[in-house]
Amino acid sequence: MRTIFPLTLAAGLLVHVQDSTLSPKEKAEGFRSIFDGRSLEGWDGNPKLWSVRDGAIVGETTRENPAKGNTFLIWKGGTVADFELRFQFRLSGSNNSGVQYRSRDLGNWVVGGYQYDINTGPEHMGKLYEEKGKRGRMAMGGEKVVWKDKKDLVGPTVDKEALAKAEKKGDWNEGAVVARGNHILHLLNGVTVVDFTDEDEKNRALSGIVALQIHAGAPMKIEFRNLRLREIK
Repeated sequence: MRTIFPLTLAAGLLVHVQDSTLSPKEKAEGFRSIFDGRSLEGWDGNPKLWSVRDGAIVGETTRENPAKGNTFLIWKGGTVADFELRFQFRLSGSNNSGVQYRSRDLGNWVVGGYQYDINTGPEHMGKLYEEKGKRGRMAMGGEKVVWKDKKDLVGPTVDKEALAKAEKKGDWNEGAVVARGNHILHLLNGVTVVDFTDEDEKNRALSGIVALQIHAGAPMKIEFRNLRLREIK
């Protein structure tokens, strides 16, 4: 049976009870917390694979409890268009994860669309991947890309040395996605790892849902905390 963790509503508006984790600057900039730090309230996913422990969302598979395919924890707060999403993550195990945005709910906890990839290694951590799409790896770590009919690599975002040092392996990392119109940035611990302009009008998305990924395959564990979102007007 599909489990939807309930939303807390007050006067018809979604209440975010973790706003105390926001810095004064983030509050002034319009950020809101989309994870309360205690429960999966407001999120929808397979309860056999997702839980909350020690203030973090945990997605975990084992040999006894695998994921049969890529599966997602979907934020039920609605769609977002132009926005900035900040989040902390820690990856354990031999597989990978990701953060979906401007994506589509395909049913049965399956999501398609843009993904901030979480996969260790300077070319892969923070790259832009199209889940359930035809374009696949659209921008690798360190790439500035314009995509119209095909991928056009127009330059680096950062030198190789800085890119290699950006990831904190086995530790908490700070990721961010900034999307304005058809322009997207991926950041890792303050380093811009992807600069992407999507001129493919047929396949691009200018709004959609947010979700977190468990990848099928070898046993893995992914943790997320301090998820903060602001919509850009």
